[in-house]
Order: sequence, then structure tokens, then C-alpha cells
Amino acid sequence: MTTAVRPWVDDPFAEAMRTGRGPLWLRGADGSRRPLEVDRWCGPAAGADHSLLLRCLDSAEPALDIGCGPGRLVAELLALGVPALGVDVTRAAVARTTGLGGLALCRSVFDRLPGEGRWGTALLADGNLGIGGDPDALLHRSARLLGPGGRLLVEVEPRPADERLTVRVEGPDGRLGPPFGWARLDADALARRAAPAGLAEVERWSSHGRAFVALRRPER
Repeated sequence: MTTAVRPWVDDPFAEAMRTGRGPLWLRGADGSRRPLEVDRWCGPAAGADHSLLLRCLDSAEPALDIGCGPGRLVAELLALGVPALGVDVTRAAVARTTGLGGLALCRSVFDRLPGEGRWGTALLADGNLGIGGDPDALLHRSARLLGPGGRLLVEVEPRPADERLTVRVEGPDGRLGPPFGWARLDADALARRAAPAGLAEVERWSSHGRAFVALRRPER
């Protein structure tokens, strides 16, 4: 019996998480390439990251970093005194997070997770709104993870975008991982999809060329 090849696990992304270096790209079915910022993700929190961290610090509620990657946000939140947990499907990314002193689980956001329905803040940074290629399902799942009044802090595309696509991770040697679904949304597209998930937009902001939206689950 053959084992299915998994994106982010059996592709160049996992190797990049082990080495802490890129370059990597998401290659579309049409041949287009979009860079993945591996070097930034593997470095310390910087630039626009601080705008996310400050909002987590303001609430002081436990934070869940969905698709935490190498863990810079989880580690920095813990250093700031904010309880934080990362989840990621890539074992090498989880190992890198724990190596920084962070806490992380090797799981999908759609798996059973600790504290479901009680998280004060959840993060979808670094393009992770694209996870699964189905933003509606991801937003509904994220809403269920939050406690009443909890916030979902989402990084969105800074330019108009509302698309689902099939992509593969491409390494520097041209090696391609398996195809998988991905999504890209701007702030307006996110706001349209958030309401059916029971999430209301409460803030938009930009920092260092990156764009973000804060959504809130109702108190009741």
C-alpha cells in the first residue's frame, strides 16, 4: 500500500523548515509563481508582525496561531506573557517552534484541538487564510475555536483578490510538491465571507505593506 504524498509535509516546504532557508514559491496551474517568504517566517518577529502582537497583548487572552510555521509569533507572544499555542501540519515547522521555546502541535486546524470554543484570539497570518482552499470552511472552523467575544486576526491580500486555485510548492531546484487547494482574499472578500460564519468585522489596518482584518465572534 502506498502512502499519500501530502502538501507542506512531503514537499520542499518541509525541507525549508528544517534548514530555515528559501527560496520557495507557490506555482499555479497556469505556471505563475508567487514567492513564499521563508526567510522572514524563520526570522524573529518584525515589522507588521508587531501590529498583530500588540492586539493580542491588548486582550491578554490565550492565542492560537493557526498554521504557525516556524513559530516566530508563538515564541514572541509567550515572551510577552501571552499564553499561546501554534498548530501546523509540518512536523519540521513544529520542531522549529518548540526549539524557540514555543508551544505547538502537529495537527490540522480541522483536527480536534485543545480549548475549542474558549480561545480569546486566533491568528491567520502569512497567507494562512488560504488553508484548505475553502475560506468559508476555514472561517466557520475558526469561529468555533473562539470563545464568546473572541477575535480572529486575519492577514489578507493588500490588493483586490477573491479566488480559489490549485497550487504546488516549488523548491529552488525546481522540485514540485503535490497539488492542493489554496485561496486568496482581500479585506472586502473576507468581510463578505465572514458574516455567514458568525464573525463581524471590527477593524482593518495596514502595516509595512501587509494588510489585516480583525473579526469578532459575538458575546452570545
